Order: sequence, then structure tokens, then C-alpha cells
Amino acid sequence: MKYKTLEILQRHNAQLIDTVHIGSGMQMAAWSNQKDNVSVCSNHHTLSLYIRGGYESYRKTSTGWRNGGAPDRFCLMPQGLESTWDVRDHLSFVHLYYTDQHLKNIAVKIWDKEPSQIQLNEKDFIQDPLVSATYRHFLLNGQWQDQENQLQFSSAANLLLNHLIQNYSSVQWRLPYVSGGLAPHILRTVLEWIEQHLHLSISIADLAHQANLSEYHFAHMFKQSTGQSPHQYVLHTRLKKAHELILNSHLELIEIALSCGFSSASHFSTRFKQHFGYIPSQLRK
Repeated sequence: MKYKTLEILQRHNAQLIDTVHIGSGMQMAAWSNQKDNVSVCSNHHTLSLYIRGGYESYRKTSTGWRNGGAPDRFCLMPQGLESTWDVRDHLSFVHLYYTDQHLKNIAVKIWDKEPSQIQLNEKDFIQDPLVSATYRHFLLNGQWQDQENQLQFSSAANLLLNHLIQNYSSVQWRLPYVSGGLAPHILRTVLEWIEQHLHLSISIADLAHQANLSEYHFAHMFKQSTGQSPHQYVLHTRLKKAHELILNSHLELIEIALSCGFSSASHFSTRFKQHFGYIPSQLRK
């Protein structure tokens, strides 16, 4: 999937800081921009959150130019809707790009319903604590290119799409109530699969598939069973495995990092110290 907004912005003054593909082909992009005029009509939906600045960002409306941008405010731009922007001062923002199919997949997996259409509502300069907290805590608080973060990113993106369907669309369904954990044999299967695939980039869809559940139901039931979110459990398992290998093998530290799913020695060292209180080289000595 080539996301049109990403291509259009790159032909203007906007600077692409970073981008990453997450869960089922969705994509995030971090941008900065200033003194620019942009018109966009895209083949996809875009959820945009202001990170810094944005006070002098104006959108053209039927009654004139309107502003209201500021850090932690978001804009929701549905597919096929044209929007024209006058950016008069510096701002940085993050986009999440996704399609109608992504929304339908969420609806089927959570509510077991397949709507003919999910109509998203256009929104400008909105404050929503869940949107801003999810972006900042789960999507911005981690290196995008490190594969050990992919589970966190895919889970957060699904959470955002679920929230948009519930609160900013034509669909008004109550979330299903999830009680109880995973059956012991299913939990055992999932945990064994995690142990065997620590070296890979693991998504929430990968884990839910092992249990034959939707991502939503799996995440809730997994936490009921283990007391941890899937992301927390996988990260702790990676670190525990790395700790064992440092003590009981002659592998180089970078080999251990890669075999446990960390894409760089520096990030491995940072995560290791956060968890254990000392860096890998100190343990090896």
C-alpha cells in the first residue's frame, strides 16, 4: 500500500523524520513543517497528532481559514476528503495511515460483525486524552526501527482504530465484555511460541493467531492469565533469555542481543539496565 499523503507531503516543505510499517500494513510517519501550503485528497484515512507547535496551522473551511492546533490535539482526515492547509510557523506531528479494510478487520475481530461501510467523522484540532496518551506513551516512546517494539506499536495502532470506530464513526457498538483468561493449553502454546520466536519481530496479530482469537480478546485474556500485557511479557522474556545467555554462553553480546530480538547493542543495553539495574557488559565481567 502506497499512502498518498506521505507522497504528497514529500513534494512540499515537510521534512520526513522517520517512518515505520506496523501491523497489517498500517504506517506511521513523523514530520516537521513550516511555511507551507498543502492540499491533500488521499486514498486512505489519516490520524494526525500535533507533537510540538501547530498554533499557526490553518485549515481552509467553507467559512474561511480556521486554526486551533496545539500539542496533543489531533485531526482525523477520512479517505477521499480534500483538505487544504496553510502552515505559517514550525510544527511537528505524527501521522497514522490506514484503510477502510483495516477498520473492517477491527470490527470483525472485536464485534464479530462486518459492516458494509464504516464512515469516519472528519475532525479538526480535537483534544482526546486517550489518543494523545496512546501516541506519546506507546508510539513515540520507543525507537521505530527496533523490532522488539513492533508488538507495542501494532497493539497501540489497533487500540487507536478501535477508539476511532467507537467514538468518531457511524458505528456505535458497545465493546464486548471479556472475562477470564486463556485456557491452560492455549496459554502454554502461546508461551512456547514466544520462546521459539524471540529473535523475530512479533506482532499482536502473531500471538492472537496462536490462540485463534481476535487481538482485542487475546490481549485482555492474556493479561488475565499472566498479569502482564503481551508487550510487557515478551520484553521481559527477551531480557530473561539474554540474561541467561550472558551467564551461560560464550556468545558475543551483539549476538545475544540479536538472538533475543533486539536490533542494536545500544538499545539492548538500555533496556537491560532499565530492567536489571546494570548493563550486559557488567554482568559478563
